[in-house]
Amino acid sequence: MSRFLLDYIHQHQAGWKQQPQILADERFQDCILLVFGQPRTAVFAHLDSIGFTVRYGRQLVRIGGPRAEAGYRLVGQDSQGEIDCTLTIDEETGELGYAFHRDIDRGTELTFYCDFRETDTSVQSCYLDNRLGVWSALQLCQTLEHGIVAFSCWEEHGGGSVAYLAKYIYETYGVRQALISDITWVTEGVHPGQGCVISLRDSLIPRRAYVDRIRAIAAASGIPFQLEVEGSGGSDAKELQHGPQPWDWCFVGAPEDHVHSPDELVDKRDIASMVALYRVLMQEL
Repeated sequence: MSRFLLDYIHQHQAGWKQQPQILADERFQDCILLVFGQPRTAVFAHLDSIGFTVRYGRQLVRIGGPRAEAGYRLVGQDSQGEIDCTLTIDEETGELGYAFHRDIDRGTELTFYCDFRETDTSVQSCYLDNRLGVWSALQLCQTLEHGIVAFSCWEEHGGGSVAYLAKYIYETYGVRQALISDITWVTEGVHPGQGCVISLRDSLIPRRAYVDRIRAIAAASGIPFQLEVEGSGGSDAKELQHGPQPWDWCFVGAPEDHVHSPDELVDKRDIASMVALYRVLMQEL
């Protein structure tokens, strides 16, 4: 993902309004920082995926929290070549495994097979969480004059990268307010087609003064949006909240249905709202 993203940035940045400083080296492992102008706000979008790790005896271990149903098509690559196998679930123990014509090297990572589907009103695929959050951040890059876009790693299985990214950004640029470009859930209170979600809380609660500023900017913009209140879940914001720097943060992202499955589904109206809202917020914050 990092290599793909760097190739994309190098190919397209000439058409962006402002040329960013690109920071992508061993200091940041697989993460990428794009620094535009005189930044005041940072956008965090995670690159990593849920999936499965091959264990022993055809067993699988989850990476993050993927939905698991027998028959899901999984793909990957090991020392013996390309892999296209099927997820199995033991009826008695619930143990996850795979069906394939050979044993797969232990430690191999398997992900959902990508079946991208697009209609006039929606997109559907595995890993819209968080490919869509990354895509939205790249749309923002086209017009962004001042700000930082941080592409992070490992959000789906415990985090670890945002802590050192946040420290570097705070100490180098003095930036201490963030937006989390990620994908949330369709629930009984959040509906497809009614706009991007501004999350008032998940398992953590952001500082109300900062969220109120974001809500006021969004309301004045006329861009459709929804408010989310959840008691569970999290994002890259967890590392900002638990870190030693005084970061403010707010999750702003489109809602999806069929979460963490091969069939994640997002309404195009919510995607358009997300891109438009990020452009306004990064100008006004």
